[in-house]
Amino acid sequence: MTQLLKRFIDRTHIAYFSMEIAIHPEMRTYSGGLGVLAGDTARSCADLQIPVVFVTLISRAGYFRQEIAADGQQVEHPDWWDPAQFCKPLDAMVALRIEQRAVWVRPWLYVHTSPHGDTIPILLLDSDLEQNLPEDRELTHYLYSDGEKYRLKQELILGLGGMRLLQALGFRLHTYHLNEGHAAFLTLDLLNRYRFPEEDVRPGEPLYDLAEVRERCVFTTHTPVEAGQDRFSYELFASMADDLVDIDELRQIAGSTQLSMTQLALNLSGYTNGVARRHAETTRHMFPGYRVHAITNGVHVGLWTHAAFAKLYSETWPNWHHEPEILVRAMQLPNDRLWDCHLTAKTELVGHVHALTGIRLERDIATLGFARRMTGYKRPLLLFSDVERVAAIAARHPLQIVLAGKAHPRDEEGKAAIRRLVQLTQQLRGRITCVFLPNYDMRLAQVMVSGVDVWLNTPLPPMEASGTSGMKAALNGVLNLSVLDGWWAEACVEGVNGWAIGTEDDAAAADNHANLLYARLEQVVLPLYYSDTNRWRDMMRQSIGNIGYYFNSQRMMRRYASEAYLR
Repeated sequence: MTQLLKRFIDRTHIAYFSMEIAIHPEMRTYSGGLGVLAGDTARSCADLQIPVVFVTLISRAGYFRQEIAADGQQVEHPDWWDPAQFCKPLDAMVALRIEQRAVWVRPWLYVHTSPHGDTIPILLLDSDLEQNLPEDRELTHYLYSDGEKYRLKQELILGLGGMRLLQALGFRLHTYHLNEGHAAFLTLDLLNRYRFPEEDVRPGEPLYDLAEVRERCVFTTHTPVEAGQDRFSYELFASMADDLVDIDELRQIAGSTQLSMTQLALNLSGYTNGVARRHAETTRHMFPGYRVHAITNGVHVGLWTHAAFAKLYSETWPNWHHEPEILVRAMQLPNDRLWDCHLTAKTELVGHVHALTGIRLERDIATLGFARRMTGYKRPLLLFSDVERVAAIAARHPLQIVLAGKAHPRDEEGKAAIRRLVQLTQQLRGRITCVFLPNYDMRLAQVMVSGVDVWLNTPLPPMEASGTSGMKAALNGVLNLSVLDGWWAEACVEGVNGWAIGTEDDAAAADNHANLLYARLEQVVLPLYYSDTNRWRDMMRQSIGNIGYYFNSQRMMRRYASEAYLR
């Protein structure tokens, strides 16, 4: 382990910080899209030999394990996992002063190995140490747990603890990538590293060399919703970490009234990007005066392509994993083989649904998939705005619906949506086969995105930063039916690789999206599925070719490497 770590230290020049990362389904270090993106980023860094070390929290109790009660109520349970089964503890510890006492942090090392044998290190920060008080040992247990104080302490551990452990281990880094604002406290360590000598600072002049800090930081923002930005009172911050940085100077960088993690990251990063073109535009409007680039998210083709499709692609283009751009030639794929692969994936979904719920889907019935974080702006109930109309459409064109998703334990609106969806599955029984699958995670996502026929997405524009599940579906020939927001605003070629619900310019008409969705299903999508098999399969190939070739994490990381890391 020591020699392996030394090799990483010698060759690694970039650190990527993320509160969560989806490395392995049984490692509960992720909650949703942000973590899955970080995991796909790590996989592509290994594939492309980009010298990055990843830093995250160990989250021993995970986000939560979701149970759905008979009445549809979401019940949350700790989702414990054993780090020793996957990772090795490293012989290094650092102490942070939080609330005037030492909180010790130790890293565990997980090594991801690409199919070609290339490796990248992932450090998981752990405060569950005998040196700490009982309440401090729990600080890295729960991902996104309750309480402002807990959240602030976690973000201090991620940013400052991560920086100090990298230094203690001997990493010599030139670039720090902040995946969302949770890690912005790492900039405080850089500020102190680049503090001007006291004798050189005149009254009213800055204490820190901000240009030096910006030269080293890259910030990817994901949240186009004002309420989603982390903010802390300066009084709370001072009570936690009163000697870290000059508070008056911090107010000028992170906001005058509250400490905004997004503002801190924006002001101390030399390169900032949104995760889709439209999201970058939204961010510029939210934070005028900042230059915000656009690097649209992508997904890791090796992870999210079903084995049957992966075999077909490998036979056709042996190097497609490394250069998924070759998928642009998907029209070469034979119709029968393509459909056989789809039926294999769909059969797996049918079996999985039956094992989880006892309900049997029919393989020859058009199947709609919807799986999202259950929250208001995702509009999980839009499809069921008029239940009788949905039932009438299904009476003419048979339809099955597979649903999944978690709501944050404090999101009462999201939890109410889950209750309503579960009630609807029971209310529609006998007219539409509709199932809600519990405990949505990486494994369930892989089954769903490859096994349905149509992937549905219904966000309220412009609140979808990017979204990636539809990209995963497209790799498997699944067609997207989505509101034109996030990545789909760039990808949609109407009637070629999927369909739009409304237009890009109709945010004011969002109240009509349900009617537009019903019209698309009733007049276009379902009639095509049942009446024109050849055209449907052509669209499947176009979905692979128009989407899979571009919306992948290999392309995404090549752009980060050339535009953000090598500035």
